[in-house]
Amino acid sequence: MKRLLLIAVALGMILSAGTAFAGKIDDIKARGVLVAGVKDSVVPFGFIDENTKQLVGFDVDVCQYIADQLGVKLELKTVTSATRIPMVTQGSIDIAAATMTHKHERDNVIDFSITYFMDGQKILVAKDGGIKSVADLKGKKVATVKGSTSEKNIKAAQPDCRVLSFDEYPQAMLALKQGKAVAVTTDSTILLGLKNSDPEPEKWAIVGEYISAEPYGLGLPENDSDFRDFVNKALNDMWRSGEYEKVYNKWFGPNTKYFLPLTWQMELWPN
Repeated sequence: MKRLLLIAVALGMILSAGTAFAGKIDDIKARGVLVAGVKDSVVPFGFIDENTKQLVGFDVDVCQYIADQLGVKLELKTVTSATRIPMVTQGSIDIAAATMTHKHERDNVIDFSITYFMDGQKILVAKDGGIKSVADLKGKKVATVKGSTSEKNIKAAQPDCRVLSFDEYPQAMLALKQGKAVAVTTDSTILLGLKNSDPEPEKWAIVGEYISAEPYGLGLPENDSDFRDFVNKALNDMWRSGEYEKVYNKWFGPNTKYFLPLTWQMELWPN
């Protein structure tokens, strides 16, 4: 009897270990859905389309491509700069496509894909406001969002400014428009979306040199190399097939309000 009990315990441990170490790919395929965290107020990465009322954008299309490669449906959940990492670690989303800069300190809690979008931080100001660079922000109020790299970068670039942190970028833009801040700072593409989504875009200007480089990575659960490798290969395939450029031009091409030439090269691995 004791021997049978030991065998039963051993089998139970093996089965439990198998469940514990089941990979994210198996989980996703079993449920038939890839759950992606995307922002809903950052044009054109993730935002609510005024006509369809659907969550759309560049990040959405990237996630759709990965879901298609997995052979599953795509489910979107809204995240913010402050919630995107916790939602990955808690398992409420499988992947975060949320204008997230890959930083070493974030590697302590989640994994990242290769860079899927390259940007840099600048400032958005009133065109006639006299602000031309970060140096002009001394003693001034600058708006950004909580939990972003922009929040830290601007403090390092201009220690004598006062940073106002909001939950979302539209709130930061509103602070600029209401005169509560003289600038909004974040990645230049996000600033481009804020500027050209405004009813009077000609009133605003993106100025100054880049404060920092901002390589975006897809946030992934830590220590699941199979899933990370799958996502990285999907991104490589997306680039090589021309689908990446197609999606990029859909949102950032010359016929859009957010034109930004594609000047960088994704890291490609040999097949």
